[in-house]
Amino acid sequence: MKVLARLITAWLALTALAPTPASAEGRAGEFDYYALVLNWSPSYCATPAAQGRRGEPQCSGDRPYSFILHGLWPQYERGWPSSCQTSERPWVPEELIRQMLDIMPSKRLIIHEYRKHGTCSGLNPQDYFRTSRQLFEGIKIPARFQTVDAYLTLSPEEVEREFLQANPDLKPEMISIACKGRNLGDLRICFGRDLKLRSCGANERQEKLCSSDKIVMPPVRAGRSRDQGENAENGGERDGENDDRY
Repeated sequence: MKVLARLITAWLALTALAPTPASAEGRAGEFDYYALVLNWSPSYCATPAAQGRRGEPQCSGDRPYSFILHGLWPQYERGWPSSCQTSERPWVPEELIRQMLDIMPSKRLIIHEYRKHGTCSGLNPQDYFRTSRQLFEGIKIPARFQTVDAYLTLSPEEVEREFLQANPDLKPEMISIACKGRNLGDLRICFGRDLKLRSCGANERQEKLCSSDKIVMPPVRAGRSRDQGENAENGGERDGENDDRY
């Protein structure tokens, strides 16, 4: 019994010292799958943090935004790597930032996403954002959500169903809906390392991301249409854009 007690004590000590998968920094290129994260821009723009930022193109520019690309997150089956060490400084060139502003309308967001998540993909900035765009543009946004001019109140299941109908290859286990308070926060779609759709891991459990029966989609603000307002302004650099939950 004494031997068993010592073994249990030693195991508990090791468990306490070991980092959890969610807090471990991780190694670049070592992960299980990707979560493509689409943010409902009007929900972000309704937050005090966004309203306190003057000149933010996502919320006060000429072009209205609905779903935007929040990021592409390397994930473990449980937990995720973060801010991985790379052989080179995680620098995102200005030209690359300008190229991404049509679907990621914030310089802060672009820089933050590469530093925190892109470094863990094992890809350089050019390849990481090229892959992000490829996956984002491969998802069809349901027509119902392309021009939302009044508040919508839906269940997470209704939002999911609209995406499943618009994307026949998408299955329920490949998508999750996240809340931001009472509002729709973001939508996550999972891909394997081969960039093919796959089932999500424990990180995207629906009850973890949003347990509400109903969520609100604030309307897309008024502004010039997408074709009229392709150019977005650069913002100053600061981490934490769009409340990156990881």
